[in-house]
Order: sequence, then C-alpha cells, then structure tokens
Amino acid sequence: MKIVTVKNQIEGGKVAFEALKAALADGAKTLGLATGSTPLAFYDAVVSSDLDLSALTSINLDEYVGLDGADAQSYRHFMAVHLFDKKPFKENFLPNGKAADLSAETAHYDAIIAAHPIDFQILGIGQNGHIGFNEPGTSFDVTTHVVDLAESTIKANARFFEDESQVPKQAISMGIASIMKSKQLVLMAFGKEKAEALKGMIEGEITEELPASILQKHENVLVIADSESASLLNQ
Repeated sequence: MKIVTVKNQIEGGKVAFEALKAALADGAKTLGLATGSTPLAFYDAVVSSDLDLSALTSINLDEYVGLDGADAQSYRHFMAVHLFDKKPFKENFLPNGKAADLSAETAHYDAIIAAHPIDFQILGIGQNGHIGFNEPGTSFDVTTHVVDLAESTIKANARFFEDESQVPKQAISMGIASIMKSKQLVLMAFGKEKAEALKGMIEGEITEELPASILQKHENVLVIADSESASLLNQ
C-alpha cells in the first residue's frame, strides 16, 4: 500500500489523474468509478485534460434504490454532469436503481463486472470505514448486493438532498469481493472526519467491522490523503 499525502483535494485529484494516465499507458481498458464529493477534483482533472476516453468502459460502484438516471440525485445523473457528458466513454455501466427485480439486477451487474475486469478503481472511504456502500459488518466475500444504508451514511449524504427524509434507505453496491478483484485501487480521503477510518484501514486489524481494512490484502493500492485525514497515522 502506497500512501501519498497532499495539501488539499485539488492536489489529490491531480495525483489520482497522474495514476490514471500511468494505468492507461499500461493498457487499462475498464475504469471503476465512484461518486460523492471525494473524486470531484479527480474528475475535474480528467475533464480539463486532453485524454480520450472513447475506447474505455466505466463501471460505477453503486446506485440508490428507487432512483433512475433522470433523477437529479441519482448517481447516473451525477456521473453525467461531472464526467460522462464532458468525456464520453465507449460504454458506461451503473446499477439500475429502478429494477423491478433487485436480485436479478445484482446478478446482472456481477455478470457485467465479470465481462469487463476493472483495471483502475477509484474509491472513497466513509466515516465508518465503508467502501462503495459496503457498510460495517458486510462480508468480505459478497459481490453485488442490495444494502440497507447505515444511519451515519444517510446523514452524511443528506447534504445532497433538500432534507434527510429524502435520502434513499437502500442502494445497490458492488461488493467487497468484486472491488478486490480490481487490478489497481486508488482510494482518496480528505478532511479530519475521515482520519479515524483511514487510520483503521491502514494500521488497524483487518475486520468486517471496518470494510476498508481488507484493502491491506490487495497488492496494488494507492492511498491519497490530505494532512487532516492522515493526521492520526503513525507514519
């Protein structure tokens, strides 16, 4: 696990962008993407670059249950606004939050991931140590699944909605086992509220109570953290 400490999120986005360029030069064809505020500077760097992504495939980590791509709060809409409409890919995959049969949808998404092995996966980390929407207690062996969102996750995401009551209570998430199959993982963490989770991920025991801790077992992880999120680390 390589740890790079940066001054701020903008610098962190640039470091992630350089890692992406290296991965593309090494033949990466499928990008695993994340939503939320953490990767925004990374997406800004991609959009402002001259990179051509039109031959690439993207696979997103998750989507809210009950929202379709036309909903302004959906992750498909988020990705369109911040990346897809500005840097077209060959194809983009996100879970279908409006699927009538959620079990069939999770199996379908597993098949998509199997057909498009992820070369470069962007991750954030939740204050409770979740990656994707894999909340504490999630089995390390799980693939795509329907998640009941933790109260802390709902509260953290409420800032994107008019009020907390509008935040969906469930999501479809790529599983931990699927994430761990990615060739390279790039996890970004910014802000003091991520410090405890980051310390546990890097220096704590590997436990399903802190899902991100499993990344200690991956052979190619780049952690990009600002000084606040890295403030509790012993290194």
